[in-house]
Amino acid sequence: MSFRARVTAALLVGALLPMTALALLVRHEMTARLTAQYERRVDAIVAGIATRLARESDAVGAALSQVRAALSSDNRFRRAAVDGVETERRYLLDYAGDAMRLAGLDLLQIQDETGRVVSSGHFRNDYDRVDAVLPRRLASSPGGIALVRARTPTASLLALAGIDSVSIGSRRFRLVGGIEAKDRLMEELSRDEALRVSLVLPGDSLAGGDESSALLAPEAIVRELRVPFVDPGQPGPETAVLRVSHDLDEMQALRRSVDRWFIVAVAVTAALAALVAGRVSSRVSRPVVELAEKAARIDLDRLDVDFPTGRRDEIGVLSRGLAAMTTRLRESTARLKDAERRAAIGDLARQVNHDLRNGLTPIRNALRHLTQQVQDDPARLPDVFRERQGTFQSSISYLDELAGNYARLAQRGAPVRCDLNEVVGRVAASMQGTSGVDLRADLCKDAVVFADPISLRRIVENLQDNAIDSLAGRGGHVTVSTERVRSDSGETRVRLSVSDTGVGMNDIQRTRIFDDFYTTKPAGSGLGLSIVRRLVMDLDGTIQVVSEEGRGSRFIVEFPAAGEGAA
Repeated sequence: MSFRARVTAALLVGALLPMTALALLVRHEMTARLTAQYERRVDAIVAGIATRLARESDAVGAALSQVRAALSSDNRFRRAAVDGVETERRYLLDYAGDAMRLAGLDLLQIQDETGRVVSSGHFRNDYDRVDAVLPRRLASSPGGIALVRARTPTASLLALAGIDSVSIGSRRFRLVGGIEAKDRLMEELSRDEALRVSLVLPGDSLAGGDESSALLAPEAIVRELRVPFVDPGQPGPETAVLRVSHDLDEMQALRRSVDRWFIVAVAVTAALAALVAGRVSSRVSRPVVELAEKAARIDLDRLDVDFPTGRRDEIGVLSRGLAAMTTRLRESTARLKDAERRAAIGDLARQVNHDLRNGLTPIRNALRHLTQQVQDDPARLPDVFRERQGTFQSSISYLDELAGNYARLAQRGAPVRCDLNEVVGRVAASMQGTSGVDLRADLCKDAVVFADPISLRRIVENLQDNAIDSLAGRGGHVTVSTERVRSDSGETRVRLSVSDTGVGMNDIQRTRIFDDFYTTKPAGSGLGLSIVRRLVMDLDGTIQVVSEEGRGSRFIVEFPAAGEGAA
C-alpha cells in the first residue's frame, strides 16, 4: 500500500470510527432503555392480573359465604336435602341455580359428603352425579382457589372457583362456586396493541386467537403467572399459565429507522472524508514522491543528483539528509575506486608471484637433481641433463606463455583439445627430486578435454603442490588419477582426482579453502586453491573436496569431455 493510500485510509478511519462508535452506543442505549420500559409495563400488567385474581378470589369466597349463610337458615333445603321430603325435590334441584344468580356466580354446585351432586346451578342435569374429585382437588389448592373446567348444557365452562362447606343437621354439604374466568381475566388487556394476555391451559394451544403467534415471536418480552388448574376429567392436579407479552415491533421499527439515518450519515461523512483525505494526502505525499524519484536515480555511476530545498519541516530535514548522504557517497566512491585499483594491483602482483614460483619449482627440482648427480656420478651428467632437458624447456615455455597472458591481462587462453593424462605426466615429471614424497598415478585411457593448456597445467600443478605440502615433510604418498564418468544428465565428463595422506582438514578449514588469501601454511599466500577454483569455473568444470582431519584430503575436478570433432 502506498504512503498516500495509507494517509487516506488513516483519515477515513479517524473520521468514521468515532461516528460508528457513537451510533452503536446510541443504538445500544436506546434498545436498553426501551426494553426496560417495556419490561416495567409488562410487569405492571402481570401485577394487575395478580391483583385482579386475588380480588376475584375474594369475591368468590364472599359469594360462597353468602350461599352458606342462606343454606343454614333455609328450612325447605333442609327438608329436601336432609329429611328427603319428596315434595321439596324440585325446590332442591332449582336451589343452586337461583342461589348462583343471586350471589353473582357463574358456577355453583352443592354436594353431599359422599360427593353426590344434590343441586347444580350451571348444569341442572348434573344432580345425583357423584364427583368427589373436584372438591378434593379444590381443597388441596393454595387458598382453596383454582381454575376449573366444568360442564354446561352447551359447552365447557372455565371458571375461577373456590370451595366452602356447611353443616345442616347431621349432614355436611360442600359448596363449589366460581365466576367465568376467561372474559374477566382478559379485561386486563391494555388498549395498547403491543400488549397481549393469553391463557394457556394444560393440553391446549394458546388461548386468545390471533395473539398466539405474537406470543411465540422471538422478539417479545414475556412474563408468566401460574394458577392451579382442575379438570375433573384429567388424572391429577395441573397448572394453567397466564402469559403476558409485549412485542418489540415498535422498537425494531425505531432501530431500523436509526440504522437508515446512520447509514446515510456514514455515507455522507465517508464522501466528505475521502475528499478531504485525498487532498491532504496529496499535499503530504507529493514532496515525498519527488524525493523518492530523485533518490531512485542515484547509483555509484551517477551521483550528480541534488536535493535543493527551502522547507523547514520534516520534508526539508529529509531533503538535506539525502543531499548530505549523496555528498558522502561521492567522496566514498572516489576512495573506494582508488582502493579497488590498489587492491587489484596487489592481487595481480600476488598472483604473478604465486604462478612464477610454481613455474620455477620444476626448474629448481631439476637443478637440484643435476647438482646431486655431479656429486654422486659426474660421468652420467650428460645423460641426466638430456633426461631433464624437457623439464627445462617445458617450464621455460610455461613461464613464457604465462608472461604473455599477464601482458595481455588475460588469464584464459584459447581452448583446444588437451590430453589431461599428458598434462598430469609432465607435472609429475617436474616433481622428481622432491624428497620424501611417493607420487603415484592412476590414469585412464582416454582423458581428452577441451581447455586452455596453461590453465589446465596450473590446475594440476596447484593441486599437486598443495597435496605434497599437506604431507608436511613426514612422508606419505600423493595419488593423481583420471577417469571418464557420466553425469546425471547423461553428459560424459573427465574426472581428475588428487589424493594425499597428509594432515587433512576440519570442517571450518574445508569450507574456507577456496577463499582468497586463506591459508594454513606459515609462508602460504592463500591464492593457490582460489586460483584453481576460478580456472575450473572458466573451463566449465566443477570442483569439490573430501577431507578428514589426520587422514588426508581428496580434490575432485570434473571437466566436460572433448567431442570427437572438437578442434
